This record gives sequence, C-alpha cells and structure tokens, in this order.
Amino acid sequence: MPSEGMSASRARSGMLQRHWRVILYPLGMIPAGWLVWQGQHGALGADPVNVFERSLGLWAFRFLLACLALAPLRRFAGINLLRYRRLTGLLAFFYASLHVLAYVGLDHGFDWTVLWTDITHRFFIILGMSALVLLIPLALTSNALSMRLMKRRWKFLHRLIYPAAVLAGIHFFLSFKTLNSVSAPYLAALALLLACRMLPKRRV
Repeated sequence: MPSEGMSASRARSGMLQRHWRVILYPLGMIPAGWLVWQGQHGALGADPVNVFERSLGLWAFRFLLACLALAPLRRFAGINLLRYRRLTGLLAFFYASLHVLAYVGLDHGFDWTVLWTDITHRFFIILGMSALVLLIPLALTSNALSMRLMKRRWKFLHRLIYPAAVLAGIHFFLSFKTLNSVSAPYLAALALLLACRMLPKRRV
C-alpha cells in the first residue's frame, strides 16, 4: 500500500511538472479577476478607478520582481526555478498592460488629447510607458521558436528587463511621491535584486 501511495504521489508530481502552465497561468490571473469583481460590486472604496489602476500596477511590479528574483535564487540559494521566468515575465507584462488600459480607458476615457499631454509632459508617466515599451519585445519573443531563431541575440534582447525594471521602479516611486510602508519594501527588493545582478560571478 505505501508503494502505491508513493506511485500516485509521483504521478501527480509528474503531471504538475508537465502541465504547470495550464495551472499557474490561470492562478496568476486571479488577482485581476478579483479586482474586476470588487469593482463591479463597489468594493474598491471611494475612488475605485484609482484603486483599480494602482492595484494592477502593483501586481505588475510584483511579478516583475518575481521574474528578477529567479536567477539570484538559483545563484545564491541553489534553488532552480528558472522554468517560471517566462511565466512571471508574461504576467508582469499582462498586468502592466491592464494598468495602462485602466489609465487610458477608465481614468481618461480615451481622451487622446489629455493622454498625449500626459505622455509627453508628465515625467512619471513617460517612465512608465517607456518601461512597458521595453517589455513588449520581451513578451513577443518569450517562446521557444524565438529562442531558436534569435540564438545569442535572444539573451541580449531579454536583458532589457533590467532597464525596464529600473524605469518601472522610478515610476512606482514617483506615483507614491514618497517612501512609505507600501513603496519602500518593493523598492528595497528591486535595489537588492539589481545589486545581485551586478555582483561578479565566482571563478571556479
């Protein structure tokens, strides 16, 4: 009987390893669905559009940090979760896109005159849009075919995540206009992850 239990456990583990995308991508989208549900039921407070927009941006930043954390986690802790880099990166792009859509559609009602003024004159908006623009080619090439076709250029292109993260971090800070209990931990995490990237690799 114990051997049968172990076999069943291994089978479940093997199934999870083979089909983790089917499970984890929908899980990553649950916060967006929850925010939409809250908005429809008046549970986002006195300024629902602002809360909705900021919450989507915060989730984008969380997934971006998670993506950046995977390489240091393997390097310094020996925990290899790099298979989830595409997942976390695409979810960061998904939430960043929703964040921008909420800003364009809900906050400004697709008023392109006002939007153009914001995009060309408000510094923190310019930084946020620039970060999203840098993430677009990463999202479009986050597939096995692009890796095969681009070869070394693929890895060089995907280093754009670091300037995108810096721009997103400054945008995040300026949107709060101060360090507080919400912004400080995330910005500290970003600074730590970028510092880990800059540390020289050990020579064997």
